[in-house]
Amino acid sequence: PDIAEAIRLSVRLVLAAVLGGLLGYDRERAGKSAGLRTHMLVSLGSALFVLIPQQAGMSEADISRVIQGVVAGVGFLGAGAIVKGSREADVHGLTTAAGIWLTAAVGIAAGLGREASAILGAVLAFLILSTFGGLSHWMKSDRTKKEHHSETTDEEKSRNASG
Repeated sequence: PDIAEAIRLSVRLVLAAVLGGLLGYDRERAGKSAGLRTHMLVSLGSALFVLIPQQAGMSEADISRVIQGVVAGVGFLGAGAIVKGSREADVHGLTTAAGIWLTAAVGIAAGLGREASAILGAVLAFLILSTFGGLSHWMKSDRTKKEHHSETTDEEKSRNASG
């Protein structure tokens, strides 16, 4: 490839890695298992999976099938991050799985040369992860308090009825 092509490829791949790193940074900071390196690799790999067929001159239909494979494969990877506990509401890893999946989408966008879409998607995802995490925890703790209060009230009713 000529110098312009090499620069174009480099920009796409570096952008994918940097944007994946942005999303992974937030997960790493939160102490999640899929952190900085995982997100960077998912994004970079996704970019490569679409960039290489483009370079090989594959048709848009063929590239579409590659994208379908990446989306399904990354979904499988994300599913491995989901752990269900003994209680109905005790599910962990959904946000990590969704973040990995979205990181692949960002990488695909960067690999296809849709830099603005990749940047906007990554920035929005970062804002969601960093801003709404606290709100989500507050809502869960509020729900837990209500459930505990409801259980306590039921126990009190039971004691009062039998006493």
